[in-house]
Amino acid sequence: MSMVSKTREFTGWHMFAIMVSFFSVVIAVNLTMAFLARSSWTGFVAENTYVASQKFNEKAAVGRAQAALGWTSELVIAGGRISYRLIDKAGNVVTAKRVLASFRRPAYEAEDQNAVLTPQADGSLSSPVELRDGIWIVDIHAEAGLAHPYHDVRRLTLRNGLVQ
Repeated sequence: MSMVSKTREFTGWHMFAIMVSFFSVVIAVNLTMAFLARSSWTGFVAENTYVASQKFNEKAAVGRAQAALGWTSELVIAGGRISYRLIDKAGNVVTAKRVLASFRRPAYEAEDQNAVLTPQADGSLSSPVELRDGIWIVDIHAEAGLAHPYHDVRRLTLRNGLVQ
């Protein structure tokens, strides 16, 4: 008994099916990535970049004046609370009337939130806050009797509710 194997011929229809399959996968991946990028990041950097560039020198001067104060700050996030304290060159607590802390995710705004901190007996300012683990940008504006609010920006990582 002889075994005859029938060879299959590669036709134009086979090549067409391969090409359609390949480009269908490429297009599906591109559409998925475009949808995810569009839904997770606003793309917003500045409302008007020209106006923002005009204010650069003013903001730089305010930053230099703030740095000249020699103040330091303490930021603690634990137990569902944020605590913030300003300390002057001499090591004394600076009394701040009002502190606004804005929490932002670097790539999307779905979890962004603000917290108004209230003065505590020990000189710090505190507020409850619910933050999920991950990377956050904290933008703090403290009214401490200066011509401009004391500005403090930090990028931090939370793990198990604590700053790493």
